[in-house]
Amino acid sequence: GDLLRELGLTPFVMATGSSGFHVVAPLERDEPFDVVRDFTRDLAALLAHRHPAQFTTEQRKAKRGGRIFLDTLRNAYAHTAVAPYSVRAKPGAPIAAPLDWDEVARDADPQQVTIKSVFRRLAQKPDPWRDMMAHAATLDAPRAVLDRLRQDAGLAAADG
Repeated sequence: GDLLRELGLTPFVMATGSSGFHVVAPLERDEPFDVVRDFTRDLAALLAHRHPAQFTTEQRKAKRGGRIFLDTLRNAYAHTAVAPYSVRAKPGAPIAAPLDWDEVARDADPQQVTIKSVFRRLAQKPDPWRDMMAHAATLDAPRAVLDRLRQDAGLAAADG
């Protein structure tokens, strides 16, 4: 979230109801899939470079060494991601639930919201993603900032 803010985007977060969290930055709907995929790949590489003990882009679990996998693979045409408020086929019926950033902590549970708690949760606080699209942006300026940060970090030039 901090890196997306540094790039000028507004990040949102969701517990997947399974084993992780999705971090989303709303974009104008005319951004091509290839541009978004390249941007997210380069963003993840920079984040893993900045925090190598915490994050990795390594797909193979055996090579992750306990680090968090930054999965950007769903940012392509015809790839799907879990939709907000989807019930997951897991014990306890966890929900893919939008969260406020203050709810995300090192020990946050991606299955913390369930079919039993989701309606009480929504009655107590508004949906954190309710005005997400009001923050939609293009990638032109964030891409330029990302490229500068990658260059400053000594990372290879973006392929985009």
